Formats: sequence, structure tokens, C-alpha cells
Amino acid sequence: MRKFKFVLLILLLAAGMLLVACGGQAEEEPAEETTTQDDTASTDDSASETADSSTESADSCEEITEIEWWHISTIEAEQAYWQSKADAFVEANPCVKINITVLENEAFKARLTTVMQSGEPPDIFQSWGGGVLWAYADAGLLRDISSELDGEWKDSIAAQSALELFGQDGAYYGVPWQWGAVGIYYNKDLFEQAGLDPESPPTTWSEFLSAVQTLKDAGITPITVGEGDKWPGHFWWVYLAIRNGGQQAFLDAFNRDGSFTDAPFVKAGQDLQDLIDMEPFPEGYLGFSYNDSAAVFGNGEAAMELMGQWHQSVQKDSSEDGEGVANLGWFLFPMVEGGAGNASDVLGGGDGFGIGKDAPDAAVEFVRFLTSADNQIDALETVGFGPPTTAGAQSAITDPVQQQILEARNAAAYFQLYYDQFLPPAVGGTVNDAVEQIFAGVASPEEAAQQIEDSAALELGN
Repeated sequence: MRKFKFVLLILLLAAGMLLVACGGQAEEEPAEETTTQDDTASTDDSASETADSSTESADSCEEITEIEWWHISTIEAEQAYWQSKADAFVEANPCVKINITVLENEAFKARLTTVMQSGEPPDIFQSWGGGVLWAYADAGLLRDISSELDGEWKDSIAAQSALELFGQDGAYYGVPWQWGAVGIYYNKDLFEQAGLDPESPPTTWSEFLSAVQTLKDAGITPITVGEGDKWPGHFWWVYLAIRNGGQQAFLDAFNRDGSFTDAPFVKAGQDLQDLIDMEPFPEGYLGFSYNDSAAVFGNGEAAMELMGQWHQSVQKDSSEDGEGVANLGWFLFPMVEGGAGNASDVLGGGDGFGIGKDAPDAAVEFVRFLTSADNQIDALETVGFGPPTTAGAQSAITDPVQQQILEARNAAAYFQLYYDQFLPPAVGGTVNDAVEQIFAGVASPEEAAQQIEDSAALELGN
């Protein structure tokens, strides 16, 4: 991987703020802040294996080590899971106090940019790895945990390609805890109502467009997307770029041996425009947040949604009945005929923990605890987090959809992290903005590609 030069921190972080400011139409939600207490939960068995098993009370501590932890799991059940793990760790380590701040995705990005500019990052924070994390590392804002990671902990991580996105040049600044593939979730019952075979989803782009038309003819909204948040729409353009150009097209553009105006990227916009021209989305989708869109899908009001591995639980929790789509299917993004990509190539990513520069040793141990096989299995079974990154936890996946996602992740000939996370913040933001303009009909595929190239030339070099 090419290491980003991070000469002017303020300029790059300001670019990251622009990404956030353009990332959605919803106002920033206030943070929910909770603090674990040393007497709130019984000791978890896995906590005792990973953490200090001292049974002394906090009253006997000469000093309390405080850990500031920011995450974006706003769903009540997910918050409860993380809280339970923090409580278990604190009970086993009574001289530790964990302060948890919960932020909605876009609000998190905005607030993290602000604290990074001030030079005071949280000890543990949500991260997707890639360019944004590397930029913070280059600015001296992160802690290198390679010495703690080396050995058993590192070897336990099955998704090594994911781990590498949390490090560069032998240094690591965090770890992934769930990693999966973006794919198309679909409502099998709606497919059947339209006369489509629910067990044989489309595998090529032409077949996909044909299925979209069949759904429309049956009076069913084919696809929903939360384009008000922009990043959901960028999945469509990036996948089409992957299918048209394969890994080499992206590497050429990224390493500046090529350009984001090369044919595969323009063709991606043209293919997306062909889909948009079919009017497959619900009314008002340009203003939908991701959660709005997930509710539409979960309520059975649209047949498909392109989304990451977390979507299964979000569409369920966002639905009116709290059950979501009962007969749920999943398929990998269809292959574009004549494209240079491999049909198994995957766009994806997941969630991880970044470590701030002043994080105490206890914060690193807490992250080690959270990513243990026992806790990853518990996360999978309790709230549906997954697919897990720890090898010992993968066998616990029993849900058919999650098994498909895991298989796609592991079988990918080329695995591409989301562009808006892999690329420097300013370029990632431009990708989201330019794709949104294609959706809105105010930029042509060629104009969108040129916007992205202009940003890349500025941030990555000519």
C-alpha cells in the first residue's frame, strides 16, 4: 500500500469535515454518554482470561485509569452488548473506568474530525481503516500497538487483509472486529410475486436490469437506497467500477499510473445512469437516510437494497414490526458483461477499533478482550454482529445469509475497501458527492469522473 503523505494536517482534516458536511441531510444527533461502574455486572469468563483478574475493589486503587471509548452502535441491543462487555472488563479490572460515548455515524465523523484537529483523540474509537486512519497515524495522533498485537493476537485474526488496513510499514494502529462484503439483499417473497425465481437471483448486469424491469411491471419498487447520506449510493458506482475495471484500474488510478477518468470509471457512471433512468427507487429516495431506506426494505416496500453485512439486523430493527423481511436472500453484485473484473471481486469492509495516541495500556487490553473468540461468538449470537474476524469465531455463523457473506469475503480474488474510506478524506468525500450528482441528474458520468480525478490529482499527486 502507498503511504499517504500528511504534511498539512489541518487541510486534510478540513477536507474530511467537508466529507461529513456533505454526507447527509440529517442534523447531528447528540451523543449518548454512559460510564461503566465497577459494580455493575458479574465477571465474564472470557474477561478473566484476557484481563487482570484482580478482585480488589476500586476503593483500594491508588489511581483509576480512565478509558474514553467512542462507538456508533446506536441500536439499543447493540449498545447493551457493548456496555455488558465494558462492565465485565471493569469488574475484572476494578482500577479501570470506561467512559462510553455513542454517536450516530455522520455525527461521529464530524466530532472525530474536530477532536483530531485539537490533537486529543479518544482512546478507542470506531474506525474502518484505510486512508483516513493512515492520515491520522501520519499526523502522530494514533498509538502503535504492533508490539502488543504481535504473536497470538495477530495470528488469531482470520481476515488478515482487513488487519492490514489498520496498519502500514509494520506499525498497527487498531484492529478490525467484524468484516464482510457488500451485496444485494432481496425479498424472496417479492421476487416470487413478480414471477422471478427467488432461488436464482441475477448474476449479470443485463439480467439484473431485466429483473428490475420485471419488478416494476409487477408494481413493486425494485430498489431502495439512502442517498441522502450519500455513502450508500457510492456502493453502486464503486461496484460497477470494480466490475468494469477490476483491481488494476483502481491501482493505476490510486498510484497515479492511470486516472479516475479512465474508461472503467466513466463506464461505471454510465451503467449507473442506465439503472437510474429506469426509475427503480422509491419516491423521495434522494433525501432518505440509510435508516429511512432500511425501513423501506424491512417493511417490504422495496425488493432489493445494496448494503453491507450489518444490514440484516438494521432492516429488521428499522421495520415497523421489528421483524423485517422474513424470507431474506442475498447475492453478490452481478458481473458486467465485458468487464475486466472478476465475478468474485468484492467491495466491503467492516468495523474496527482505532487507538488514540494517549491510550493507556488498559485500553489496548480492553480491545484485545473485545476481539477474543468467545466475545466475537457472543456478539454474533447476541446481536448478530458479523462476520467476525477471529478465526475461532467463524464456525459459529449459522445464519444462511451471513454464511454467504463470509464465503464471498473469503473467496474474493480482489477485496476492495469502500472508496470513501480507503482514499484520503477529501477524495472519498468527492466520490460520494460526485455519485450523488449522478443520482440527482446534475452531473454526467464523465463530469462525475472528472471531479473525482481532480480531487485525486490534488491529494495523491499528478
